Amino acid sequence: MLSIWTCSLIECKNVAGSQRGSVAQLLTPLPRTTDYVGVALTRSVMLDTSRMPSYAFLSPQAVERREETTRKGAYSLLPHEETWRDRQPGLQQRGYLLRQRYHPDWKPSWEGTNVDPDFCEDSVTSLRLEVIDATRPDGAVVAIKSINNLGSHEVEIARFLTSLAHPENHCVPVVDVFPDPLEPGRTLMVMPWLRPFNDPEFVIVGDVIDFVTQMLEGLAFLHAHHVVHRDIAAQNVMMDGSQLYAGGFHPMRRGFSLDVIDELKPLSRADHPVRYYYIDFGLSERFAPGAPSLVVGDVGRDAEVPELSSTIPYDGYKADIHALGNLFHKELELKYHHVEFLRELVMHMKQRDPAARPPASELVTMFRQIRSRQPPTSYRWRLGSKSEPAYERVLNDTVAVAWEGLSQLKRLVR
Repeated sequence: MLSIWTCSLIECKNVAGSQRGSVAQLLTPLPRTTDYVGVALTRSVMLDTSRMPSYAFLSPQAVERREETTRKGAYSLLPHEETWRDRQPGLQQRGYLLRQRYHPDWKPSWEGTNVDPDFCEDSVTSLRLEVIDATRPDGAVVAIKSINNLGSHEVEIARFLTSLAHPENHCVPVVDVFPDPLEPGRTLMVMPWLRPFNDPEFVIVGDVIDFVTQMLEGLAFLHAHHVVHRDIAAQNVMMDGSQLYAGGFHPMRRGFSLDVIDELKPLSRADHPVRYYYIDFGLSERFAPGAPSLVVGDVGRDAEVPELSSTIPYDGYKADIHALGNLFHKELELKYHHVEFLRELVMHMKQRDPAARPPASELVTMFRQIRSRQPPTSYRWRLGSKSEPAYERVLNDTVAVAWEGLSQLKRLVR
C-alpha cells in the first residue's frame, strides 16, 4: 500500500501530528515569500506492503484480471479528475499538493506487483466534481473548491463570515482564495477538509444535544449578521473530525487511514468534542442592516419548505429555520430513540406559517431551557437506532450500560 504522503518542503521542518487538518491549524496562513516555486514538495509513492493483510495480495490469475481491467481504464481518471490533474502544477506552486493520482506523470502504484488496487491509495477516485482534497506543507488536509465567478457571491459572503471571530460562528472558515490557474472565469477557495456531521453516527443523547446547540447558535449568528443560508440540509452541515481520528483519515475513504490500509475506530464525541459547521454559501444572500429579508426562488436541497416560490417573495430567515427544523426531524427524531425532548423545538421551527416560527435567537434560548430540564444522567444514555430490532436494542442497551459503568469507574480511579 502507498505509504502516508509526506511534505518535504524546505521551509517546513515539522508536520503537526495530532492536529493534522484541525481547523485551528488551518487558520494559520501559508507563507507567500516564495510561492513554493522550485521547492521540493512530494508525496511518497513507494508501495509499502509490510502492513497489508494477506488478502491484499492476489493470485497470479487475479493479477492477470487486474492488469486487464487496469488496461481497460477501470482506474483511469474521470473527466472532472483530469481537470484537477491539469490544475496540479499551479496548485503546487501555491503550496497545495494533490494526491499522487492527480500528478501529470502518475502511473498506478500496483503495476508490476501482486497487490490488490483497493489497498493502494492512488486507486481512490474523487467523486465530487468541483471540490478536491489537498495537503498543505504543514500536513493539514484542505478542501479546494472551484467556483464560477459569474453571478456568484459565495466567496464574498464566505470571506465576510470568516472575518467574524466569535465562538458561535459555525460557518466554515476560508483559509485562502486565488484565481483558478486553469480557468480564468473561476476562483479557487480553500477551506478545512470536513466530514459529514453524522459520520460517525451519534451514539449518546449528549451527542445530539451538542449538535443541536451548535447548529442553533450558528444559525442565530448567521442571521444576526444579516446573512441567510438558503440551502440548509444534511449535505451542507459538516464537522471537524480531526478530534475523533488522532492519526488522520483518508478524505475519500473516511473510515480508513490515510494510506487506506487500516480500518479506523473513532474516538467518542463525549470525550473528544467536535465542532460543526455550515458549508456552501452558493445560494446565500447578505442584506444591508435594516433591509427587508425577502428573497425569491424555489431553490435549495430542502424542497419541503412550504413558502418556497420563484415568483412570490418570502422571508429568507424563516425559510432557514424551517429547513433546519426539518433536518433535526429527519436526521434525529426519525432515526433515534431518547430524543423526544426535540419535539417541542422542531414543532416551533416547522410551523407552516412562517410568521409563527420564532427567530433563531429565540430558538437558542428555547433549547437552552429544554436542555436544563434534561436529567444530567440522560446525556450518557445510548440513543439506539429506531430501525434496530427490539431484542437487539435490549442487548445493545445492556452492553452500553455496562461500558458506561466501566468508564465511570476508570474516571474515579484516575
